Order: sequence, then C-alpha cells, then structure tokens
Amino acid sequence: MPGIEKLPIEETLEDSPQTRSLLGVFEEDTAAMSNYCTQLYQAMQRIYDAQNDLSAATHLTSRLLKEYDKQRFPLGSDDEVMSSTLQQFAKVIDELSSCHAVLSTQLADAMMFPITQFKERDLKEILTLKEVFQIASDDHDMAINRYSRLSKRRDNDKARAEAVEDVYTSRKKQHQTMMHYFCSLNTLQYKKKTALLEPLLGYMQAQISFFKLGSENLTQQWEDFLGTIGTSVQNVRREMEEEVGHMQQTIQQMESSCDPLYAPCDPDPGHSPVCRNLTRKQGYLYIRNKTGLVSSSWERQYFFTQGGNLMQQGRGEVAGGLVTDLDNCSVMAVDSDDRRFCFQVTSFDGKKVVTLQAETRKDCEEWISTINNISKRIYLSENAEELAARVNQSALEAVTPSPSFQQRHESMRPSSKGRSGRASSISSVGSEPSPALSVLSLDALVAPETPIQFDIISPVSEENLGQSKTAAQSGRRSNPFGESGDSTSDDSEDSILHQLFIVRFLGSMEVKTADSVDVISETMRQILAARAIHNIFRMTESHLLVTCDCLKLIDPQTQVTRLRFPLSSVLHSSSHQDNKRLFGFVLQPAGGRGDSRAVCYIFESNNDGEKICDSIGLAQQIAFHSEMDRKAVEKRKEQDKAKEKQQEELSKQRQIEKDLEEQSRLIAASSRPANPPVADGHFLVLSNSQSEDSDAGEEGKKKGESEA
Repeated sequence: MPGIEKLPIEETLEDSPQTRSLLGVFEEDTAAMSNYCTQLYQAMQRIYDAQNDLSAATHLTSRLLKEYDKQRFPLGSDDEVMSSTLQQFAKVIDELSSCHAVLSTQLADAMMFPITQFKERDLKEILTLKEVFQIASDDHDMAINRYSRLSKRRDNDKARAEAVEDVYTSRKKQHQTMMHYFCSLNTLQYKKKTALLEPLLGYMQAQISFFKLGSENLTQQWEDFLGTIGTSVQNVRREMEEEVGHMQQTIQQMESSCDPLYAPCDPDPGHSPVCRNLTRKQGYLYIRNKTGLVSSSWERQYFFTQGGNLMQQGRGEVAGGLVTDLDNCSVMAVDSDDRRFCFQVTSFDGKKVVTLQAETRKDCEEWISTINNISKRIYLSENAEELAARVNQSALEAVTPSPSFQQRHESMRPSSKGRSGRASSISSVGSEPSPALSVLSLDALVAPETPIQFDIISPVSEENLGQSKTAAQSGRRSNPFGESGDSTSDDSEDSILHQLFIVRFLGSMEVKTADSVDVISETMRQILAARAIHNIFRMTESHLLVTCDCLKLIDPQTQVTRLRFPLSSVLHSSSHQDNKRLFGFVLQPAGGRGDSRAVCYIFESNNDGEKICDSIGLAQQIAFHSEMDRKAVEKRKEQDKAKEKQQEELSKQRQIEKDLEEQSRLIAASSRPANPPVADGHFLVLSNSQSEDSDAGEEGKKKGESEA
C-alpha cells in the first residue's frame, strides 16, 4: 500500500497557517470519511437486514413446505409424489435456512461490528477532540490578546503576572490538545483502511463459508484473495501500532522540551542572542488597521517574507497575501501609546506605511534586521546569511577611519577615472579626489569627536524668540520650530521652480572645511556607523521643498516649516556612490565664507539622491540667472531714468529760451512812444486789454532780467 499522510506533531507549537491548512485538509478528509462510512454502514445494514429477512423467509418456506400435507385442497390432495417431493425440498430448504442463520450471525460479527465500532467510537472521538482543540485555541487567542493589550504606561506587576500565567496555561493546553488531536487524526488514517477492509473481509468470508458447498475452484480462488487481503490488514495493523508508539514518544519529548517556550517573555540573551543575519523570517505579528480618521484596530496575523515581499496569511486561508514590497524600503522602531515592541515599514515610494507589533523585544529586533537585509537585496546572493553577516560587521567597523582619502577611494571605487561632474555646485561622492585632497587626513575635514545630531532641531534665533514671546502675550499660538505658521512664504510662491521630495533625516554634524564635496562622503560614513553601533533606527520623515530661493523641510502632517536653508548658503550637494538614496549638502556658516567651519546634513530619500542634487543645482542656476537678469533690468532702469532726466533738462532749457524771446519782444513793444499824435488831429485811445498787455510786458521784462 502507498505511504500514509501524517500531520507533523513537531510543528504544533508554532501553529503556523501552513499547519492549520494541512489540518483543515485532514479534517475535510475526516468529514468525507465520516459521510462515506455512514452511507456504507446503511448499505451493510440493509444487507444484514436482508439476510435476516432471507433467513426468516427461508425458514418460513421450509415450514410451509412441511405443512403441505396438512393442507386441504379440493383437487389433487392425494398426490403423494408431490408431497414427498415437497418434503424433500423442505428438508433441503431447512438446511439452507440453517446456513442462512449462520450467515446472518457471521455478518453481524464480521461485517457489522467493525464498521459500527469505527463509526460510533473512532469518528466520535475525533469530533470530541476537535471541539476540545477549538475551545483551547480560542482560549489561547483570548489570553494572548489580553497580554498584548498590557499598557506600558501603567505597569501593574499583578496584572502582568496574571496575563503571563494565563498565556502559559492556555498555550500549554492548546499545545497538548493539538498534539493529541494530531495523533488521533494520524491514527485515523490507518484505522479507516482497516475499518473499510475488515467488514468486507468478514462479508466475503461469510459468503464463502455459505457457498462452500459450491464450486471448489471458486472457493479456492476466493480463499487465495481473502488470504492476501488478510495479510495486508495484519501488516497495516502492525505499522499502525509502531507509528502510534513513535508519536506518543514524540509527544512526551516535546512536552518536556517546549515548556520554557510557552511564556511570552524575552529569553536569556546569553542563551538566545538576537540574530541580525537573517534574510527570511516568519511568525505571528499584530498589524494596525485604520478603522476611521483617528481610530485604529490591531489584528493578529501570520507574517512571512517571500523573496523581497512581506506576506500575511490568516487562519483558514490557503495562501498568503502581499502586504508591501520590501525592496529599497525603510524600517524603524516606533513608539506606540498603548503597544510595546512596535516597528514601522515604509515602502520605497513612501506611499504605504505598515505598523506592526512583535511579541518580544528580541523578535522585534530580528524582524527589523531581517527587513533591513532584504531591503538591501542581500537575499538575491548565493550565501545570503554570510553576506548579511559581513555587511553588519562592516557597519560596526565603519567607525574606524581609514588612513587617507586616497586609500578610501582606491578601496571603494578603484576605477573611478574620467567621470564628469555635474553642474557647478553638484558633484558625486564617488568622483576622483583632487590632488590637493589626496594628502589630507580625515581629521582635516571632520573632527574625530564631533557630536552628531540625529533629530531635527531648528535653531531659534533671538528674533524668533522675541516673536514667540509677543505671540504668547497676544494670545496667538506660536510654532515650536521657530517658523511661521504658513507652509510656504511669499518668496517661495513667486519662485518658478517647485519640486517636492520625501526625505528622512539621518543626521548632521559640523565639519572643519567646506572646500570639497568629499566631506559629505566622510560625514555619511560616520553617521551611518554611529547609527549601526547604537542601534538607532528611528528617522524623522519630512518633505524637502526645493525652490529658487531656499530649501525647506516641511512637516508632512501639519505642513509646518521645520527648517529653512537659503539657497545662497548651500555650498555643495552630492549623493552616495553605492546607495543612491543617500544624499547630503553642506551649508555655509553664519560668519560667511570667511569662516572655515560648516554644517553637513545627511538625508535618505525615496527617490534617487542624484535627482535631488540635480534639482538643487538647477535651482542655483535659475537663481544665478535670475540675479543676473535682475541686475541687468536695474541697470537698464537707471539708464532710462538718466535719459528721462536729460530730456527734462533740455525741455526746461528750451522753455527758458522761448520765454526770453517772448519777453524781449514784449519789452521792445513797450519801449515805443505812448499815444503818438495823429496826422488828422485825432487822439489814439488804448483799450483796457492793451494796457494790461503793456503791464504784463513790463512785468515779463523785469522777470526776464531777474532770471537772466
């Protein structure tokens, strides 16, 4: 016979959806077997009833044949041949009736008893264990839910101890019930074969013994067949007994070894340290689902990684569903108001954020390390765990500075010759170092003990402090970041360039010199090494707005400006050579370019870091051309004003000359003799207008002389 399918008792403690799915197959098989067994039992019951009826009918026939002589027939009552023949038939039928009675007894013992016992005892036992297991599973889910809802703010030792004890008891009960349930289901796979074969074997043996007076050849043929079937039944029974003993031994071993794993507490770090080299992981987690604008609920699901995807699978589901893509994603530990051991996974485009909760701190850190390794696509290599171990070890050793920039560039990118830089202030971190910088040590750019800032803190000036005090006195709400409440200012609204990027702040630190873009690479190395050493996974997400006037970091939820960097203060910007999502820029200090120290900011973006650096370079170019155009327009306006002033001077001079000519004419007219005598003896009378003209002429003459 083919091999028997079995449920893995060793996986009962993990209780994975795959095990539940396989259990569902066995339960479905048990239900189908129960239905089929019921139908077969009804059919065999009809055979048994029919055999009893046949035996009773045969006996009745024999009795009736014996009573033939006692019957009074009007005709042929004296036929002795008929009577003797019927008596002989009655004797044969009576013997046959006895054989039918023996056959009925054999059918009751060999056919009906095994199938009745299988139906009433074995199948009902499976149903009872199924109900007990379901109750134990529900109790375990309720216990683990109460334990997960323990608040970290109100730390009650008594409540926590009761919750831990409840989880321990329910988990142990579920595990033991599940192991016995699996054992019964595995045993049923053997019993169903014997339960089907033994009744048929008894039926056929009874029929053969009934027809043994028949053909010897047929009897010999059936005996050989039934002998073979009997041997197979004995082998199956022997194999069943061995398997039952092995399963009982496995149950005893697992009950003794799995007792410490029932309590949902962090194990001893010395015996079970956190493994950070994993590229695959599975287990139960709680996922937060939004049920409204501000409300959310937590649901316990089975999560597992499959390649570069995070999958989830509920109980009873055949296959898992995609949660999010882990390639180039970001993961960090987060604080929740009512939950512990939470972490957050953000997709590469920043559009999907998944918040999960682990059962223990060790499990949480292993999930974060595993997703970090998958996001770097380490799982695509042949020896994924060895590569992950080397990457984590190199992150820990990254804090040790190399002797010079020349050696660092040779080790990181030995063939980086002939690469052309980008525009003006934009250049790649992996470009060839200049001869002047090849002899500089790391201490010449970044001090070895320079403090690193991992959170965004806006430097509030005295002016903003005074504004906040004024706002507080006037009753207005002030911005804690030292900026105005408007998300954009007037100068950014007039800008022709508006590009928005989703970035996460990694850190910033003061550098000694800002003359080279290599200082950005060194700052990235030190900040990433510090985060790896101190296990700092939390990053502040912001929106980086690039305009022709400034760079702004805006809160994505409140749209409040966290930091504002004037574009003129950005000296350099570049991206990382290997991880293109990392980029940074150097800001000019408050003292101007005469001050050698500057501040370098490092970010991680969902897009390509070179695109952001290109956008900053484009904004600087547009700002430069705008400044040149503004100066040209101002110069043109000054020239136009000078021309207008010159035209006004010329027009004034022409008006003065015209007035002088008019005054001269009037003076000449007024110097003629007044009222000359007329030849015919009449007098010349001047009108009022002429007299006024003469007065005006005299006044104009005096005015002209004074102006002259």
